Amino acid sequence: MTPSVLCGKHIVLGITGSIAAYKAVVLARELIKLGAEVQVVITPAGKEFVTMLTLATLTKKPVVSEFFSGRDGTWNSHVDLGQWADAMLVAPATASTIGKMANGIADNMLVTTYLSMKAPVFVAPAMDMDMFAHQSTQLNLERLHSYGNIIIEPREGELASSLVGKGRMEEPENIIKALEEYFSKTQSLAGKRVLITAGPTYEKIDPVRYIGNYSSGKMGFALAEECASRGAEVILVTGPVALSASSGLISRVNVESAEEMCEAAINAFADVDAAILCAAVADYRPEHFSSTKIKRSGSDMTIRLVPNPDIARKLGELKSGKQVLVGFALETDNEVVNAGKKLQDKNLDFIVLNSLRDKGAGFKTDTNKVTLIGRLGEKESPLKPKREVASDIIDEMQKYMDAYER
Repeated sequence: MTPSVLCGKHIVLGITGSIAAYKAVVLARELIKLGAEVQVVITPAGKEFVTMLTLATLTKKPVVSEFFSGRDGTWNSHVDLGQWADAMLVAPATASTIGKMANGIADNMLVTTYLSMKAPVFVAPAMDMDMFAHQSTQLNLERLHSYGNIIIEPREGELASSLVGKGRMEEPENIIKALEEYFSKTQSLAGKRVLITAGPTYEKIDPVRYIGNYSSGKMGFALAEECASRGAEVILVTGPVALSASSGLISRVNVESAEEMCEAAINAFADVDAAILCAAVADYRPEHFSSTKIKRSGSDMTIRLVPNPDIARKLGELKSGKQVLVGFALETDNEVVNAGKKLQDKNLDFIVLNSLRDKGAGFKTDTNKVTLIGRLGEKESPLKPKREVASDIIDEMQKYMDAYER
């Protein structure tokens, strides 16, 4: 029998004050049967629903609940737990704990451990349906997701209140499947190098003015983090954005103009297995740059624009037989036709089509809705958080990489 990908993994299991805490006992037992090492961290309210003795007996580890041990005053280090873990799973996660995690309210051992966590965090909500549907809970879940946490959606079913609705914690076997699916992907790009462009470009008019666009860089950074989470070494060439990359596998190259981005991309391209051109690159730049601020004159002013280099076309011309090249297209009309033309003209393997017609998609949003159009077919990704869209895009990229290696 093939060992589970969870075998040997260090899992911090966070338990909060919910009737669903009994399922955490099953989770701990099944994780240990699969070969994982489990350390339970429980909130004071969680201890009202399941005993420390039960959990300690199952895990063969003392349960952590307080900052200091009541017996000898030993400090329980949340920092050490954050470095020890391969994953943290908060199951069940109450509305209260979700709110504290989302807003950094570190008043118990579980939340301080979460804030110190270096590993991926999985959150399995459990609460009554009205609490789950409340705008504050949904906003807190959206915030956790934007931090890169993985939300394991609750089920619809009978709740402790005897009402029937969405809020019932997902069953332990399905939570374990989510963990296994995550870890099965983590090394799928190990040994690979991926170039990603992100953000806008700024084309200077004078020292204080530029031509730019509304790109926040969120999609490109989500793609970089997703590739790194699967083991790839990432070269992230980014325009001016207020974002930071968390993975040590991401090497960031900051640029400002389209010409600088083109040069950086070309310099990196020969040594990568794939490139994803997600940046919103300005098509034109001012022909002349004024080294001093242009003063108001009271009359019309004309700025002559000249074309910027076409990065996708240049990389398409340099592309070797086994390199995968992914482009992005943001269209306002004839979306599929225009994207298909770009796919062919620039020698792309597939193109990610965005549309400004879709509410919640496009610039500055935390969600996106895309259509993947390529040589292996067409696939639509519905409106979802950008990190999930990034996962869909990288799944598709890996199909092309696998096809080239056969």
